[in-house]
Amino acid sequence: MAVKFGDFMIEKRSIDYVPLAERHGKVWHLWPVWFSGDAHLATVATGVVGVALGGHLLWMALAVFFGCAFGTFFMAFHSTQGPQLGLPQMIQSRPQFGYVGALLVWGVALIAYIGFNAFNQILAAQTVLSLYGGDSTLTMLAFTLLSVSLAVIGYDLIHLAQRWVAYLLIAALLVFTVAVLAKVHLPAQEIALRDFRTVPFLTQFFAAASYQIAWSIYVSDYSRYLPRDVGVGASFWWTYLGAFIGGTWMMLVGTFAASLYPTLEVATALRTVADTVLPGFGKPLLLCSLLGLVTITSLNYYGASLTFLSVMDSIKPSRPTVAKRLLTLLFSTVIATALALASTQNFVQKFGEFLAVLLYLFTPWTAINLVDFYLIRKGHYSVREIFNSHGMYGRWNWRGLWAYGIGFVAMIPFFSTEHFKGPVARVLGGADIAMLIGLPVSALVYIAACRSLDVTADRRRCHAADTGLDPDAA
Repeated sequence: MAVKFGDFMIEKRSIDYVPLAERHGKVWHLWPVWFSGDAHLATVATGVVGVALGGHLLWMALAVFFGCAFGTFFMAFHSTQGPQLGLPQMIQSRPQFGYVGALLVWGVALIAYIGFNAFNQILAAQTVLSLYGGDSTLTMLAFTLLSVSLAVIGYDLIHLAQRWVAYLLIAALLVFTVAVLAKVHLPAQEIALRDFRTVPFLTQFFAAASYQIAWSIYVSDYSRYLPRDVGVGASFWWTYLGAFIGGTWMMLVGTFAASLYPTLEVATALRTVADTVLPGFGKPLLLCSLLGLVTITSLNYYGASLTFLSVMDSIKPSRPTVAKRLLTLLFSTVIATALALASTQNFVQKFGEFLAVLLYLFTPWTAINLVDFYLIRKGHYSVREIFNSHGMYGRWNWRGLWAYGIGFVAMIPFFSTEHFKGPVARVLGGADIAMLIGLPVSALVYIAACRSLDVTADRRRCHAADTGLDPDAA
């Protein structure tokens, strides 16, 4: 039984199927979810990468634009899976990797969720302290409490919060952008097409693309309650445009601020630019960006909870309940907060490299998941069999596991981190193009492995298994 909280009910579903009778919402609601999901301080920091390596503003702006356009393409295709299957994102990995084999990607996802939130808590505390001072621990705890409260209520409140934050951010960013265009005169060398630098451009391009792909692990979590008939194209484009515009706009703000004040920390540079073009506007702009950080942290906690429940179900199949969802939320919050409180400056400095490694791990997964859904099985899955520990998808699916392993190994020569640079990355001067290798290799290996899969028989078994699953289904 759901618990009432104001005008909202604590969400009673988690990793289980959402029946058609419970579907609600409009497909355009995906736009503010992913606009606000991208328009926050952590995204600003991503736009600084190329400038920090010596890239000029115009070329780095183009790298941000095209990198976001490329990465968001893959991310948005995951969004269409939610209305069709009525399931959250990570549980959908079982048909490709197996009932137990999916633990591989779920483990990586949990590390990403908790790591992102620890970093977000630190960033939020640093921002509030720079604006108002105070105690960092209390600030961090208050930020965490606000974020996890949205995740406790769940899907509907998260959607509503994202819409209001989107409206506020659009207003603030429009004011800032118009003021910049009207008052700032950039040095000629920053907007000239000459002096193209390959390494900063490629680094910024793939940083932006990888950042957008990182959302793929939970895109369906926020579309799974939509009616099944919203349409593949509509769910794709509303997600794509929200994430692309929010991500590109916010990264460009970071690129611009870093170009003007390359020696300042990101939040300080942003505030300085805003105060320069519109005196007194720096603090409101940072506060708006901080609200976006609150809601994306809520999304991370929500996704971590669903992933923990998926892991628990693989270890010991059981019926998901409200109590279990709240327990996994508490567990995720305690771990992320403990990590944030125990962190050192070294943790913050090294976190970017940690995320880069995680993105290497997610690249093969997104290729395999999308190829299976759109090219191999074409959206035909059995919900009941996904939750059957000895069902048609097996406990270990060699096709997905082999494709994942081969795709990951193929990327290693292209890895570029502080402590390891593959031979190809060294030839490229440190530019990281591993994602460009991992996506097609994983996809092609999986397609080849699925030649032995009897898709027609697979579809018949799905239909038979799910007969009577949803009385409202056509």
